[in-house]
Amino acid sequence: MRPDVRFAVMALAVTGMLAPEARAQAAPETENGRFTLSPVTDGFLRLDTRNGVVSICTNKSGWTCRLVPDERAALDTEIGRLQADNKKLRDQLAQRDTVTGKTDAPLAKEDSKKSAQAAPDGKASPDGKIELQLPPEHEKLMALIERVWERLIDMANRMQKKLSEKI
Repeated sequence: MRPDVRFAVMALAVTGMLAPEARAQAAPETENGRFTLSPVTDGFLRLDTRNGVVSICTNKSGWTCRLVPDERAALDTEIGRLQADNKKLRDQLAQRDTVTGKTDAPLAKEDSKKSAQAAPDGKASPDGKIELQLPPEHEKLMALIERVWERLIDMANRMQKKLSEKI
C-alpha cells in the first residue's frame, strides 16, 4: 500500500476512535447544517452559516467556544473615517480659488517647439499665444533631455525584447 494512502486510512481510523460521542449525538432538526467545523491546532473553528459568526472551540476543562474577534467592524470604522476625510478635503479643494490661464491639455510636440522659438519682440502671435525665446543653455538642456529620453525608451524596448525571447 502506498504511504500516502496508508496515512489517510490511519487518520480516518484515529478520527473514528476519538469522536464516538460526536457520531452518537444527532444535530437537532432546527440546527441541522447551521454550523461548519474545521479542525485547528487547539480545537475547532466553528462558523455559523446563518450569521457568519466565527468561534474557536477548545476542550480545556470541558468544551467552550469563544468568539473570534471580528476585524470587519474595525475595518468598516476606518473606511468610514477615510471617506469622511476624503469628503472634507474635496470640499476644501472646491472652496479654493481656481487658477486661471492654465490649459487642461498638454501642448502637442510641434506646439512646444514653436513656443520655444519666440518672436524677438515678445509680442503675442496671431493665434493669441505669447512665445518666449529660450536662452541657448536651455536649448542645449532640452536637447540633452531628449537624447536621454530616447536612450531610455530604446533600453526599455531592448529589455522587453529580451524578456519576450526568454518566454
